[in-house]
Amino acid sequence: MEAGLPDTGGVLDPGGAMERLAAWKGRIDKLAADTKAMSDRLQELRLTLADDNGLVEVTIDSSGALVDLQLGHRIQRVAPDVVARTIMNTIAEARQRLAARSQEIIADTVGTDSPAALAIAERVGRQLRDAGPAPGGPDDQRAGW
Repeated sequence: MEAGLPDTGGVLDPGGAMERLAAWKGRIDKLAADTKAMSDRLQELRLTLADDNGLVEVTIDSSGALVDLQLGHRIQRVAPDVVARTIMNTIAEARQRLAARSQEIIADTVGTDSPAALAIAERVGRQLRDAGPAPGGPDDQRAGW
């Protein structure tokens, strides 16, 4: 053994280097598979939510976009502005729940240990929780039409 260098498993040991390389490749392959599973599950995610009074039911997709809106018969007995507010509030609540579900998917698939996983979770959560009003809301430019 040379001074300061172990005789096995060192940087110059081809067998040890191959083992480390194989382990590294295994971790990268697992991360790629986990990231694909996360992406697939997030893309398929939809959430349907009805308000407590049975006026509206909304369905949003993985980006928080409204993809379906069902109005109950009770809306005929409620002022239009109440219906509009109920729709907007139900969409906002659905986005909050979708953000929470997205965080669960991220934790289940890629975990929460890596900086990349934390960044993905933060971005997805912020995108859904801070989403603007639904199309046709008071901030929509077409609202005055």
